[in-house]
Amino acid sequence: MNGTIKVALVDDQQLVRAGFRMVIDSQPDLEVVLEAGDGAQAVRALTPGPTPPAHGQVDVVLMDVRMPTMDGLAATAAITAAGTADAPAPRVIVLTTFDLDEYVLSAIRAGASGFLLKDAPPEEMLGAIRTIHHGDAVIAPSSTRRLLEHLVTALPPEQLAHDADPAHRAVQDLTDREREVLVHMARGRSNTEIGQDLFVAEATVKTHVGRILAKLGVRDRVQAVVVAYETGLVRPGS
Repeated sequence: MNGTIKVALVDDQQLVRAGFRMVIDSQPDLEVVLEAGDGAQAVRALTPGPTPPAHGQVDVVLMDVRMPTMDGLAATAAITAAGTADAPAPRVIVLTTFDLDEYVLSAIRAGASGFLLKDAPPEEMLGAIRTIHHGDAVIAPSSTRRLLEHLVTALPPEQLAHDADPAHRAVQDLTDREREVLVHMARGRSNTEIGQDLFVAEATVKTHVGRILAKLGVRDRVQAVVVAYETGLVRPGS
């Protein structure tokens, strides 16, 4: 089917994969084309090889963290690093629970485009897959904001960005309008919603977002939001 979002499931529990597959394949615009039981298997299937994969280009990966052979963080880093201009890497959603909070920022730094609570309701998972594929908004804002705020609150001061850090300097290099857009991004607002909030065209917001990503040296919105929290531009509960 043209326009179908192709999804890969990476989890060492077969029952978990079966449940996700049932929910995802029930949607007309989504299709599970690949399953893997550990990170190493996923890397072999999702990185370029001598012959094109039978499943074609995967768009979105749901990646568990704790798996045998290779964990989800190492697999995410390998998969996202292997992307090229001609064959971009799939976007990765890391599945997490609150007791795995220490992994979340590492996952984002490893190249993940977002994260989702493993016990999220099916409609939130489906929405996250569509959102990450279209690249419009922060993944599952209800989960993302709670997790990021919890993480930043729990981080020791030495792990937060300081004035002399490259990330802090990059934020200072943003224009006032770009900082304003970044704050709205951190609040989980989409480009359309930001445009409405700031009374500007959506195309103008997209231009600002592109410049923000370039100045911060990050690959997508979620990593930009992490920088906003770590540098103190956005405070938990704000």
